[in-house]
Amino acid sequence: MRASRAIAFIELELRRLYHDPTEVFTRAVQPALWIGVFGTVMSRFRAIPTGGVDYLSFITPGVLMQSTSFIAIAYGIMLVWERESGILKKVLTVPVSRFLIVVGRSLAGATRALSQLFVVLLIALPLGAHLLLNPVSLALAVLAVFTGSVGLTAFSILLASFMKTRERFMGVIQAVTMPLFFASNAIYPVELMPPVIREFSLVNPLTYVIQALREALLYGDYLGSLASIGVVALYSLAFLTAAALSLRRIIE
Repeated sequence: MRASRAIAFIELELRRLYHDPTEVFTRAVQPALWIGVFGTVMSRFRAIPTGGVDYLSFITPGVLMQSTSFIAIAYGIMLVWERESGILKKVLTVPVSRFLIVVGRSLAGATRALSQLFVVLLIALPLGAHLLLNPVSLALAVLAVFTGSVGLTAFSILLASFMKTRERFMGVIQAVTMPLFFASNAIYPVELMPPVIREFSLVNPLTYVIQALREALLYGDYLGSLASIGVVALYSLAFLTAAALSLRRIIE
C-alpha cells in the first residue's frame, strides 16, 4: 500500500509529460547539437582513441547521460518551489515514510529523464551511430539510465535541502552538472584525462552509467553492463538515504 503511494509520483509525472510534451522536444536540441555537430566533426579527425568504435557511436551514450543528468538534477527546483508555496508540507502529511517520499520523487524524476533515451536514439541512429538494438541491449540501457537517474534525482533533492531560492539552485545545477559531465568518460576515454581528473572520474557515478550503456549498446558485454549498473545502484541507494535524512531541512 505504501509502495503504491510512492509509485503514484510516477503516474503524476507521466500525466505532466502527456499534457505538456514540449519539454521532451526542447530537451532534444542540445543532444542533437552534440551528436550532429561535435560527434560528426570529431569522427572525421579520428583524433581520440575509442577502441575500434567510431566516435559518433562512442559519444552517443555520453551525450545521453549529459541530457538525462541535467533533467534529473534539475528536479530539485520543484521541491524548492513547493517549499515556498507550502505544498511540500501538505505532501509530508501523507502517512508515508520520508524515505518512500524521496523514492517516489526520485522515480518520478527518473521517469522524466528516461524519455531522453529514445530521443537521443532517434537522433543518433539516422546520423550513422552503430548501436546494438536487440531487446537485451535496450533493456539494459533502460535499466542503466533509470537507475542512474534515480540516484541523480535523489542527489538533486539533497541539494535542494540546502537551497532557499530557485535562482540559487539554478546556479548550483550549472556548477554540478558540467564538472560531472566533463570529468567522466562521456566524450573521451578515462585514460586521456590528467591524473587528478582521472581519479575523480573513478568515483563519478556518470562514468559507470555511461560504461554500462557502452557495454550494452556498443560491445554486447551484458555481464559487464550489469556489473556497472550494480555500482550505479549503490550510488543511488546512498543518495536516496542521504536525501531522506535531509528532507527535514527542506521544510524548516
